[in-house]
Amino acid sequence: MAKKIGATKKISTQIVPVVGMTESVEFELLQVMKKLGIVRAESYNKLGSINHWGLDWKKAYPEIRSFRTNESLGLPSKLMEWTVSDVAKAITASQAACTEAVIKKIYKRFPGKGNQKIRKELCKQLKTLAFLDSPLLHRLIRKEFQRGHSWVKNQIVYQQGGYKCQRLSRNTYQLELAGLRRGKRNKIVVKSNRQISGQIRLIHNQLLQRFEIHFLVDYGTVEIPAERRSVGVDKGYTEAFYDSEGQAHGKGLGKLATKKSDRICSKNRHRGKLWSLHKKLEKIDPGKSARILKNNLTRKTENKRYRQNQSEIAAVIGAASKSLFNGESLKVFAEDLTQPIKGKRQPLAMSRKLNSWMKGQMRDSLQKWADWTGSVVTEVQPSYTSQVDSVTGTLLGKRSGDNFTRFNGVVLQADHNAAKNILARGTDKEISRYMNKTEVQAVLLRRTARFLEGMGLSLLDAVELGYLDCKHSRTQAFKQLLGGIPGTSK
Repeated sequence: MAKKIGATKKISTQIVPVVGMTESVEFELLQVMKKLGIVRAESYNKLGSINHWGLDWKKAYPEIRSFRTNESLGLPSKLMEWTVSDVAKAITASQAACTEAVIKKIYKRFPGKGNQKIRKELCKQLKTLAFLDSPLLHRLIRKEFQRGHSWVKNQIVYQQGGYKCQRLSRNTYQLELAGLRRGKRNKIVVKSNRQISGQIRLIHNQLLQRFEIHFLVDYGTVEIPAERRSVGVDKGYTEAFYDSEGQAHGKGLGKLATKKSDRICSKNRHRGKLWSLHKKLEKIDPGKSARILKNNLTRKTENKRYRQNQSEIAAVIGAASKSLFNGESLKVFAEDLTQPIKGKRQPLAMSRKLNSWMKGQMRDSLQKWADWTGSVVTEVQPSYTSQVDSVTGTLLGKRSGDNFTRFNGVVLQADHNAAKNILARGTDKEISRYMNKTEVQAVLLRRTARFLEGMGLSLLDAVELGYLDCKHSRTQAFKQLLGGIPGTSK
């Protein structure tokens, strides 16, 4: 039996609709949301500065109370405190994301093994307020960190003591929420398949024109084994994921995304013509112009269809992630696709399809199922993972569509080959996650040169024979390697 080293909770957010409330309760809740919107905006403005970097969320409320009291807005102290704490936690998460982005910049600014000590020292300073005394780090943080601003005025955060939950029928519950007056609770009815507990968030969904309750659900715990099986994952368009064991997950993704993209493109092309007609008729026939605007140019139906399309794509990605882990605790290596590829211009139709939303959805879905199965997702440097021969670990060979042709003529499945390269990249000591593309290319060219040397060939021979793509011959690393080979000119 496998040895266990711990356990992790399976937690997910559930959204349930509010199906019943009186007009007076609705009016009061909207008033509370509006007042808490002021608290949220001022909290972001105060706590979102670098002066409050790393502030403990438990100490945030006294900071806000120093200039804004709950009495001035006619709010209960607890409602205001819960909102301020929520803002402080959101700012802490934003600071963590900023720190990760700054680490990437540090690795780009100080590349190579020679700068390892400098990188380590700078990353150490980022963990404390010592970065404020470093001009470089201070400048990078100020450039990367987006000072918080909030215009959110459609939600209320309640802790367990701020409401009571009573079951009315099988799937119906009544919540008694704390209101503006002490001792008077606002009663609402929600449709839910489980008892609501813990922190909840009451949100007025302005798009769907309804109130919703958002809360966390604990689905139990999963044991974490001492040893996890390693898997490399290539993120794709035709299928969501392709693993290093040759299995494709989420095969219908490409068709769904293309269908959605083509439908939106075609519809917007026709809408553009109607918009031109509407503008043309504004002075000639105002009545007809107004009818076109009202009946043909609204977004209500299109927004509904767009949400349905997004839900379908998210469902395919979620099913692909579930299929990948299959209830097993894994060590997954995946591409870090957070940075756009600079200098690579895609056709407009391709850019429409390869949108950033889908890449973010894949990343979030992988992380969610990793948390649920006690797995670990490690992101690696993605450069050249689809152009490297997974058998030799060199740049010899060429990818064309779904096929990767090795230098000896053997054809591999391209996505499977890329997934194997990602798995190898996860344990590669020379290529780190934050290295830039040029450095990765230089490392791979050195490995290619060593492999060719064993065959009695040079890099130039590989280019002439068609084993190596000629684009690599234009790089500085290629020229330096040629300079180190006797009998060749620099």
